[in-house]
Amino acid sequence: MAQTQVSAFRFSPMSARRTSIHIRRADPESYFLFLVHGSPVGLEQRRNNTLLRAGDMALFDTSRPLACEFKDSGRLPRITLIRLPRTAIPLPHDRTDELVATLLPARTGSGALLTSYLAGPSEQAPHCDEAELLRLGSVGFDLATAFLATRLEATTGLPADTRRQVLLARIHAFIDRNLSNPQLTPAHIAAHHYISVRTLHQLFRTEARTVAATIRQRRLERCRADLADPRQRSQPISALAAQWGFLVPAEFSRAFRAAHGMTPTEFRHEATRQAQTAPEHK
Repeated sequence: MAQTQVSAFRFSPMSARRTSIHIRRADPESYFLFLVHGSPVGLEQRRNNTLLRAGDMALFDTSRPLACEFKDSGRLPRITLIRLPRTAIPLPHDRTDELVATLLPARTGSGALLTSYLAGPSEQAPHCDEAELLRLGSVGFDLATAFLATRLEATTGLPADTRRQVLLARIHAFIDRNLSNPQLTPAHIAAHHYISVRTLHQLFRTEARTVAATIRQRRLERCRADLADPRQRSQPISALAAQWGFLVPAEFSRAFRAAHGMTPTEFRHEATRQAQTAPEHK
């Protein structure tokens, strides 16, 4: 699995340059896909020049000189980046290079899916364990690969296993975005991705859990985080469960106890007790 990194940065308005000297000193030999928030960002590389506004996305290459302009339009320029090691991307590098410093479509299709992904990890990371963070990184790499492949009209040229991983990545992302929908079922997922339910189950044969078990586990993870959140102590447990698709309290209680060894009420009491007895850091 590629070691994918997602990072977020804020900048004061300024100009930045990466020269041949910088590249010789240190080069991670990677592409970076980045999403712009706040004020516009200008990017120049390989004689391409583009101005990116909030919600726009572009690609740059660490192995080539580049210039950036972080503009001042009343808000600090902010960007979210995902690192894509060159050796890990199963796409022709000469053609991928053609995409650097060009405006990439971020509001429809796989671009919208990738934009949603890039906007999410910084908010969800504090609630994820190491294994989940690794899975999210893998999902991000596959989404970015699919997005670039679509731009190159080279999807059919991807290795079969990569096409499978891209489809799985899309399905995992779809599940994460729709956990609150009580109608989220294997049939619903298969129909949305224009595959049969049988094909969906075959895709998950190499995964740690079945489709239904994956949905249940991720819903339980969200419920567990909400139950431990002191800001939500006044919310009834049934309401917290319902907002993640558990509409029958008794079923939720049984599933939670099977996963965590205690009832939701017991877990909330224990989380509250630990929070109250934890030493204060000054």
